[in-house]
Parts: sequence; structure tokens; C-alpha cells
Amino acid sequence: MPDLFIDGEWRSAVDEGTREIRCPADGSLVGVVDEAGGKDTVEAIAAARRAFDDGPWPHTAPDQRGDLLLRVADLLLRDKDALARAESLDTGKRLVESAYDIDDIANCFRYFGRTAASETGRVVDTGTEGVDSRVVYEPVGVCALITPWNYPLLQTAWKVAPALAAGNTFILKPSELTPHTAIHLMRLLEEAGVPAGVANLILGAGPEAGAPLSDHPDVDLVSFTGGLQTGRRLMAAAAGTVKKVALELGGKNPNVVFADADFDTAVDMALTAVFLHSGQVCSAGARLLVEDSLHDRFVDEVVRRASEIRLGGPFDERAQTGPLISQAHRTKVEAYVAKGLEEGAVLRCGGARPDGAGFADGFYYLPTVLDERTAGMSVVQDESFGPVLTVERFSSEDEAVRLANNTIYGLAGAVWTSDEARAARVAGRLRIGTVWINDYHPYVPQAEWGGFKQSGFGRELGPAGLAEYREPKHIWRNTNPAPQGWFA
Repeated sequence: MPDLFIDGEWRSAVDEGTREIRCPADGSLVGVVDEAGGKDTVEAIAAARRAFDDGPWPHTAPDQRGDLLLRVADLLLRDKDALARAESLDTGKRLVESAYDIDDIANCFRYFGRTAASETGRVVDTGTEGVDSRVVYEPVGVCALITPWNYPLLQTAWKVAPALAAGNTFILKPSELTPHTAIHLMRLLEEAGVPAGVANLILGAGPEAGAPLSDHPDVDLVSFTGGLQTGRRLMAAAAGTVKKVALELGGKNPNVVFADADFDTAVDMALTAVFLHSGQVCSAGARLLVEDSLHDRFVDEVVRRASEIRLGGPFDERAQTGPLISQAHRTKVEAYVAKGLEEGAVLRCGGARPDGAGFADGFYYLPTVLDERTAGMSVVQDESFGPVLTVERFSSEDEAVRLANNTIYGLAGAVWTSDEARAARVAGRLRIGTVWINDYHPYVPQAEWGGFKQSGFGRELGPAGLAEYREPKHIWRNTNPAPQGWFA
């Protein structure tokens, strides 16, 4: 069956291109999907434009749009097993992690389904008798939604659900490496009753399939989650038509541990922060900052436990983490570690591919700890997006904050201390979008998600996520119009 969804129809690519999708865990063939080119993307943009300008969706009552999202949430849970399996095959992620993701994805659709009608506007007090003045919220228009490969369906849900809730039409372009759950989601949207042209799916690589999404004049907003360099190019392309742009470009996230932290919990969560999904998480705690007096004991325990992490494929029930997404990405991670060693890092564990026939056909890399780093080194500043932890020391609260903020990124991070006042002070001084105190990685749909500095701008999830896909409009109504007499 064709894999592109344009104007309510499943189609093959105009140029009949295809791509093989192989599982990163063992190289096995997952499937062959259509590969779109620029012509397909332009058709999808035209369909979304017509559906927005002439179709019913932008004018559908918000509660009815919300009802459709609630139906999608139910369908996601109905198909949870199939979706989790597809996600794991595309990404190499452990099946249990993919299953957790589907629950979060359903919750995201349910949240926006329930809050679709929540922002009804506000009355503006003008102080003028006989005038009705109010601000209402309208959909932005045609939205280009570009999602990454690490959490394919979750990142898609974060964009699709609020875009639909606000009354927009969209073109979704998932990563070319992980398309299968996006295809499945579009079938669920079709089953739930989304009107033709409202939801469109394009598959393919960014330079070919994605390029028109950032510079085409009929696209009103582009939302991108991915790498910094790609985000910069996209932002520049979008400037030509002055589009609204929402970017989430990753991070180099500090995990700050003071000497009075709960030792066992902080160690355990330091491992989870960076080695979950082999570090392929935008909010991964890849920078461990430890107070001097605790450093040796803490890092020794992190190294001991990191050395015992079990690698394996998505259906290996003993595995604790899986492979990297591709050969090219593993090569990038290897070069990152090699650079760190050249800069003087002390390799405490990992730093190599695992031995054994079971790993030969996959893109595995051992959990790695690089100790004795200083903030100016590239290995501390650059994002590896792999299972690599760098360790820095600090001796005071001020130094901890200075080191944590010494990066171009500002997405997420954590503070570990039993001193509540210090936790509040440090959290308040960190220039990052999400700060966890004595925890790492949790999020809820009701909370905002976004970053400072070059981690991007715009907020997903929560009320702010809905606001990304709505435009405020001030409406002034004179209830007693009369001649003004200016030129009488």
C-alpha cells in the first residue's frame, strides 16, 4: 500500500522513489517505504492550504476538534502493541520503552483533546463607553511539522495534537530513518474522521522532501525538532517568507550533584539521565557536575555500574539499553570520544564497540565515562547524542552555576541536594528550560517544554504548546458608531 498521505488519499511518490528501513539492532529489513521528493511535498502543501482556506476544520467547534483527538487517543491504546513493536524495530529501542512511549503519546492526544476549547480569549478594558474590545485566538494556518528519529511518535504527537486542537492543517515529515509509526498514526487520524487535506504525510530525506516546507510561501509555521545546524538552515530559509518558527535543537544538559545529595538515588539517576536509549535523548544529562568532596566516590560508583549495563536488541528482555540509530551516527559518537581523549579526558569505562557475535550486525556502543573535563573543551560543549558522560568538578555553588550555564544550549538539567533553599537558588539561576530537582527526565503534558539560548525557542506541551499553533487577534467593536466630525 502507498505510504504518502496527501489530500485524504494514500499515494506513491511521484518519482516512485523508495527507501529500505533496517533495524539498528541487527540490520534486518523492517520494510520498504515510499520516498517523496519536492514535487510530492508541494502537492501536500497545496492540499493543506486548500483545506485551511476552504475546508471546515478551522471553523469546526473546538470541542468537536477535541472529540476527534480523544478518539485518536483511544485508537492509539487499541493499537499499542503494534505501535510499540514498529517503534522498536525502526529505532532499535527496547520494546518496554516503546510501550511506555505509546502511553505518553495517548495522554498527549487526550490532554489536547480536553483543552482544545480552553483558550477562549479575553476582554480588553478600553475605558471607552460603547466599545467592545477583546482578544480571540485563531489557528496559525498551514503548519510544517518536522520530527526526529529518537522518539518518532512521541515527538510527532507533541506537534500534531496541538496543531489539530487549534484548528490548523499540517504536513508531517518524520525522519527518513523511522517512518513506520507516523504512517500508522495517519491511518488512525483517517479512521478518526479527520477531513481530507487537514493531515498530510511526506516521507523522505530533508534536502529533497523537506526543503519546500521551510521556504514555501503557503506554509505559515514550521516546527522542527532536531540538530542545531539543520535548525539554523531551516530558520534562515523560513526568514524569506517570515514564517512563525518553533525550534527544539537539543542540549548539553548539566546534572549538578552537591555533596549533600542522596548518594544512591543521585548515582542511579545519573545513569538513567545519560544512558537511557543509549543517550539518544535531547534532554540527556550528558554533563555530570560533581562537588569536589564527593567526586571520587560518586564517579567510581557511576563507572562501576555503567560498566555493567547490558546491551541488546529491542526484544531482548535482559537488555538495559540498545543500539545507536545508524552506522553514521555511531561513527560520529566514536569521533566525539576520540576528540575528548585528544583533549586530555580520562577514559573511565567504555569508549569502544562491544565484543560478541550478537552485536556484530548492529550499531552498538558501550556506555562511556570521560572524567576530569573542563568546561571549555569541545567534548563538554558539543552534543554527542550518544551514551557518553563527561564529568566536571566544582567547589562552590557559584562555580556550579557558572559551569552549568557555560554552554550554547539551555534545554534541561537537574540539581541534586538535600538543602531546599540551595535547590531553589540554583534552579532559579540556571539558564535552561526545564530544571529537575532531585530527579531526572520526568515530564507531564500539562507542563511546558522548551529551551533557552541555542536549544531553540517556542514551547511544546501544556497551554503554551497550544499557543504555538494559535494566533491572538484583537477585535474592537464600537457598539454605538456615529460620525466623528474630524473633517466636517
